[in-house]
Amino acid sequence: MATETTLILFKPDCVTKNLSGDVLNRFLNKGLAIRGIKMMTLCDEILTEHYSHVADKPFFPDIVKFMQSSPVIALALEGDNAIATVRDLLGPTNSEEAPAGTIRGDLGNNMMINVCHASDGPETAAAELKRFFKDGELFSF
Repeated sequence: MATETTLILFKPDCVTKNLSGDVLNRFLNKGLAIRGIKMMTLCDEILTEHYSHVADKPFFPDIVKFMQSSPVIALALEGDNAIATVRDLLGPTNSEEAPAGTIRGDLGNNMMINVCHASDGPETAAAELKRFFKDGELFSF
């Protein structure tokens, strides 16, 4: 198994509904380790970069409005096959399609209000970790 580090964002619905502890525990209980964690408000620039694949879509302003409606929590988790482990725990992006027992199935609402963002592959994880964490903000033990 490959040791990986991945990015998770606890979205505004996770933060404002006080679900962060429950969600974090689910990740930790699967053997993942925290390598970085911080709360932050997302600016237009970082959101445009992060969502560049949909920045030209008519729903992009709704994403920005939602993602700026409260601070988010950026989390770097490490472990064996961390990317797949996180994505399995989360379930499908659309919470309405996510089965019970997954984070999104238990706690999410729909395609946008779905508790967390998670990197979808090693290259994406590397880019996203650099986007949300500065040098010296990720730790190894």
